[in-house]
Amino acid sequence: MSDMETQQVLSKLRFDGQGLIPVVVQDVITRQVLTVAYMNRETLERSVIERETYFWSRSRREVWHKGATSGNSQKITRIEADCDGDALLVWVEPRGPACHTGAVSCFFDQVFSDGSSVEPPTFSRTVERLVGVIKSRQAEMPEGSYTSYLFAKGIDKILKKIGEEAAETIIAAKNRSRSELVLESADLLYHLLVLFVNEGLQVREVLEELDKRAKKDSQSS
Repeated sequence: MSDMETQQVLSKLRFDGQGLIPVVVQDVITRQVLTVAYMNRETLERSVIERETYFWSRSRREVWHKGATSGNSQKITRIEADCDGDALLVWVEPRGPACHTGAVSCFFDQVFSDGSSVEPPTFSRTVERLVGVIKSRQAEMPEGSYTSYLFAKGIDKILKKIGEEAAETIIAAKNRSRSELVLESADLLYHLLVLFVNEGLQVREVLEELDKRAKKDSQSS
């Protein structure tokens, strides 16, 4: 889409009396809704140019660059307007949790469910949710938290636990115990995620490397 075409679309958008337009931010991979915010013309144009989300904070009445202080920025892959041009859907690749609480999404307090719409856990969504919890433990360091204990002990303790959990996963597999293998694999993955957070490594970097290998294997087969 050319700059001229983008400007033509922007000119047709309908901002409210305060010059704002509501924005739904959605994870392009998991399709999970991350947050709802507002943009004005300035922050929308800036978001388009810089490919990261910029919002207008109604409470602080100032421009808000998502991730400017937390590091949890959002890379924009696509922006769509609704049929009336008075709301936007922004597809992003989040670099960390969207919510200030450390949760992956701002939407986690269930109001109602008929029990039929519960989605099964997916790998990416579950991992992102767990990473959000781990990051919140690192930031708040609550007493009695095992995750906080690992961060307090440091890299050597984290690496030791990964070694222990890897060995226990191997033993579970050798014992042909499916239940043990599930539990030990979960423990191993959890400690790997703690390591990632401790070292500032994004899960997406690992997934992107795996994706490259998958594409390479499919091309060579």
